[in-house]
Amino acid sequence: MGLVNWGRPTDRPMAKEMAALLAGAAAIALCMPAAKAQQATQPAADQQSDQTKKTDQKSAGDSTLLDKILVISRTGETAIQSLASASHVDKEQLERRMATTPNEMLLGVPGVAVQADARRVSSSINIRGLQDFGRVAVIVDGARQDFQRSDHGTQSTFYVDPELIKSVDVIRGPVANTYGSGAIGGVVFFETKDAGDFLKPEETWAGSLTGRYETNGKGWTTSASGAYRFNENWDVLGNIVYRDYGDYKNGGGDTVAGTGFDVLSGLLKTTIRPTENSELKLGWVGSKDGWTETSGGVPANDVDLKSNTFTARYNITDDAKSWLDLHINASYNKTLLDLTTLVPQNRFDPTTGLPVVLPAGSLSTFDVGTTGIDIWNTSRFETAGIAHELTYGGDWVGDDVETGGTAGGDSFYTPSGKRNVSGAYVQDKLTWEWLEVITGLRYDNYSLKDSEHETSGDRLSPRVTVGVSPFENAGLAGLQFYGTYAEGYRSPSLTETLISGNHPAGVTFPFLPNPNLKPETGKTVEFGVNYKQNDIFEGGDALRLKAAYFNNNVEDYIDGVTLSAFDPTSGCPFGPGIPICFQYQNFAKAKINGFELESVYDAGWGYAGFSASIINGHTISYEGERADLATIPSSQVTAQLGLRFLEDRLTVGGEVQYNGKPKGNPVAKDYTLVNAFASYQATDNLKLDVRADNLFDVKYTNPLNASTTAVLYEPGITLKLAATMRFGG
Repeated sequence: MGLVNWGRPTDRPMAKEMAALLAGAAAIALCMPAAKAQQATQPAADQQSDQTKKTDQKSAGDSTLLDKILVISRTGETAIQSLASASHVDKEQLERRMATTPNEMLLGVPGVAVQADARRVSSSINIRGLQDFGRVAVIVDGARQDFQRSDHGTQSTFYVDPELIKSVDVIRGPVANTYGSGAIGGVVFFETKDAGDFLKPEETWAGSLTGRYETNGKGWTTSASGAYRFNENWDVLGNIVYRDYGDYKNGGGDTVAGTGFDVLSGLLKTTIRPTENSELKLGWVGSKDGWTETSGGVPANDVDLKSNTFTARYNITDDAKSWLDLHINASYNKTLLDLTTLVPQNRFDPTTGLPVVLPAGSLSTFDVGTTGIDIWNTSRFETAGIAHELTYGGDWVGDDVETGGTAGGDSFYTPSGKRNVSGAYVQDKLTWEWLEVITGLRYDNYSLKDSEHETSGDRLSPRVTVGVSPFENAGLAGLQFYGTYAEGYRSPSLTETLISGNHPAGVTFPFLPNPNLKPETGKTVEFGVNYKQNDIFEGGDALRLKAAYFNNNVEDYIDGVTLSAFDPTSGCPFGPGIPICFQYQNFAKAKINGFELESVYDAGWGYAGFSASIINGHTISYEGERADLATIPSSQVTAQLGLRFLEDRLTVGGEVQYNGKPKGNPVAKDYTLVNAFASYQATDNLKLDVRADNLFDVKYTNPLNASTTAVLYEPGITLKLAATMRFGG
């Protein structure tokens, strides 16, 4: 139904010259008199106001990732405070990983996997075995990313450059139903950089230049940032990134054709504070990407993609943040992908099924626009000694999909149409001494249509969470247990409902639309524990731990089914040359369960982290037939260690990750990856980074790519070198 390998190998001298220029500037800066290096500590995050606190001293409880305020949180919680499976990846981690793709940004986050095929510029996120068609809500600065293109492998992809991101928040499971409809798997929220994070308190302006080289694929990255503070209530930040990568080599030393790409990305963001208690953020994130799809190692299609996201976020509170903590978010995301054939291709006409030749230069277009509005308020008050955090609001997302081009082109299999999804919710968090109770109710409504079909539906989804902190003695005072029952509701997508026509290449068979698809309903039971303790082995150290077991039953689960034309009960029309049909159908349920663990120990000398996730899942048909779920990712165990030297100016460390083969996956194998890194703040103006990924050159494949038409092996050993020069005044 499409082609497998993607990439545009390029050799652009401009990127190399710019990177060489940056390296020269970095060398000059290195020769300057050394100034006192910035400390690598992070601000405290036990209260929302602490996000702006500046400190040069590490203290217990303010240094671990699980203590950072979740940007996605609607009540100002940290991950360790959250009675849910929540994770946070901060700026320091992102810089240390020197990420080229979202997969690298989310390394070691339990329950999360990323599928990218060879299109390293685009990704699809999997949470707890659920993926594609909105099961995981991917949000950039409040804007839903709903681009979708029918193909083998990934279906729903998003485009964001890691260089523009300052933090990532993840909430797993349908407890995230206050963040929009359909997220029965969870939510991933990418927050882009702010001028306030870049400028020092005494600075009016600042800039930085980064040059980076990667050995595998001979990839160059050039990044330039600039920020300006007009006054204490108004600042602006701009960032531009250019990447130029050739085809990489896998762990066996073989070049993987079609994995190169070049991408130009940008960010423009301003923050305005009209009053002491209000804030307006306006932002734009965009990218222009190019790569070449290959078939059998031969270039087949030229791909050009433009993605633009516009956001406006407004927050106003009363002086005490009691009754008024109002947020109004509006967004628009536009993704346009043009696919141009490079050589004549033998195809089947999507309407007649007869053989046709798609001429070189034929164009297919995929134009997806997503508009969103999200409004909520949190009121904080007490009744009879019980503290309440009452959150209530509503949201609406509209997808407008237009595809077109030459008959027989790929766009025919991604249907045009419109989908509207809306919802309203209320949630109350009650706290009384050692007891916390969260109750919530969400109402969802959807409608979708094209020129011939129209369908709609609605539902109420509840959530109940109970958390207890029963111990008072010093060693166990930070131990908390919780249990949750939550439901989520996902409407069918346009493609699942309306796809039609004949398979384009290889073997011809028809796709059948299914306007009678039922929405999916996720019903999750989760039991978890949070543990928080300071000053364990030495003053100022901190231990944080989160663990959870979950059981998710997705009723009326939707998946693609191959039907036999020789079975009169299948619904596949019998006719000359039609052996099978393909259709998205409901299953009685998908049953997914697993265990997740995330922990970190932080002290002055360094940190150690350990995370794990084990996920199992299968579908059950209405006739009771059981089958392995193809979207179950590897079971993972990840250990991380970092050591700090030279008054925190130098950090060195590494990561080890074991990946266990999912049950029933035909291409996956067990494998272990080892990475190493070092980061050195040479002066106030110069930072040097080095990283080695897949240090032992393991040849492995992402098990989520089992649905592609050929085995795709991931990059082998990759050495990354970077220098960042900063200046300001």
